Amino acid sequence: MIVTDRLLSLADDQFPNVVRWRRAIHRRPELAFQEHETAAFIAQTLGDLGLEVARVAKTGVVAHIEGGQPGPTIALRADIDALPIMEATGLEFASETDGQMHACGHDAHTAMLLGAAHVLHAVRDELGGTVRLVFQPSEEKAPGGARVMIEDGVLGDVDGHGPVEQMFGQHVFPDLEAGTIGVRGGAFMASADEITLTINGTGGHAAAPHQLVDAVLVQAHVLTALQSVISRNRPPGVPSLLSFGKVVADGATNILPDRVVLEGTLRSMDEGWRRRAWELIERTASRTAEAFGATCDVDVLEGYPALVNDPAAASFAREVAVEVVGEDRVVDLPMWYASEDFAFYAQRVPSSFSVLGVRNEAEGITHGLHTPRMTVDEGAMRTGTAFLAALAARSLSA
Repeated sequence: MIVTDRLLSLADDQFPNVVRWRRAIHRRPELAFQEHETAAFIAQTLGDLGLEVARVAKTGVVAHIEGGQPGPTIALRADIDALPIMEATGLEFASETDGQMHACGHDAHTAMLLGAAHVLHAVRDELGGTVRLVFQPSEEKAPGGARVMIEDGVLGDVDGHGPVEQMFGQHVFPDLEAGTIGVRGGAFMASADEITLTINGTGGHAAAPHQLVDAVLVQAHVLTALQSVISRNRPPGVPSLLSFGKVVADGATNILPDRVVLEGTLRSMDEGWRRRAWELIERTASRTAEAFGATCDVDVLEGYPALVNDPAAASFAREVAVEVVGEDRVVDLPMWYASEDFAFYAQRVPSSFSVLGVRNEAEGITHGLHTPRMTVDEGAMRTGTAFLAALAARSLSA
């Protein structure tokens, strides 16, 4: 078995490179399926290591580290896309592209997987199997790059390397102290669907509502009625929520609009209930509007499914995390209602998705994901690099 201390030492050696790679990627953020420069950077870095690189799913990159002994294929995944956010960190390596930013830490994810690739390459002769390195585009935009990667065969036989038998991923997490690792078995992250309701009434002068169908009033009743979908129909013990964050009623103080549009999100940890909720939302909204003489068009944009970690894979990940950082720095996580398209991989192969703490209050590194001032304590990337390498090495030497 490869000793974890050796992997930690190799990760320490790679740490300056990981920081350099992260900063280079951070300067040049690219949005979903536009990550051409990022993909080229990844391919060049892996090519310099002597690895053969395959380009899949438009801007995705896949490479393999083949062990000295035969064995299974396991996969490590990083996402590579950025967000349409104007950066406000003030970092010397801040985004050079207006309106685009690595505000979800994918720059760090990519750099850590590149670092792990170098660590694993150094011990490749001692591995019993193959590590598939998966650099995935478009995690931030539905339908998600994971689905496209799967359609392109990333979980199957690739260039003679067998199908993936186990898969691991990690995400930076500003809520946890830098260098800690969070794990959870079973349901971890929620499905996320976008719900758009268009209520059609009859607009006109606000002084004559008796001659009209007030879409603004109807939306209030629809919005209230929809909360019963969760409170009175959700099975006990199945976490779920329905929230509407945008209401557009383009009238005026004395004008009732013809139409009101509501936009929101449905989150759930159970796929069966999720689909039942779609039906209930459509029925409740339509019939409530009909009772007032209006109509309601319901559009559900299906997002990512719930991310359910395989219990055995998550237990294994926790054991490895303890080896890397110690028991006192491993956190057993609650459910997290964000969504993540790693869920598509987890539906198909036993998988575990963990989080890496990157918070440092003394340095002011406290801002949340998807915000203009989000950044990471780069020291945590030393831990993240070692953890990814150890997951692969321990899996292939068990």
